[in-house]
Amino acid sequence: MPTQLEPIAEDAYPDHMAISIDQITDAALALSSEARALLADRLVESLDPLQDEEIQQLWAVEAQRRLDEVRSGRVKPIDGAEALERVHRSVAR
Repeated sequence: MPTQLEPIAEDAYPDHMAISIDQITDAALALSSEARALLADRLVESLDPLQDEEIQQLWAVEAQRRLDEVRSGRVKPIDGAEALERVHRSVAR
């Protein structure tokens, strides 16, 4: 499967002929999972850039809170493999 969309030449579609949503969807669905995820992320980011900045600020606050919890000893970190194993076990129930 292709990992990226090929650029479309400016003269590929006359002014009266636009690419339909169905054509865009078909092209997007032909992409690899990784490329579709990247495309989805870019599309979501394009919806409301101001909201994206607010979300980034909220995540920065959350990340700092979590770091403070680890540094204070209130939370004991675990390695990634163990965390994933715990998630898999909880989902399998």
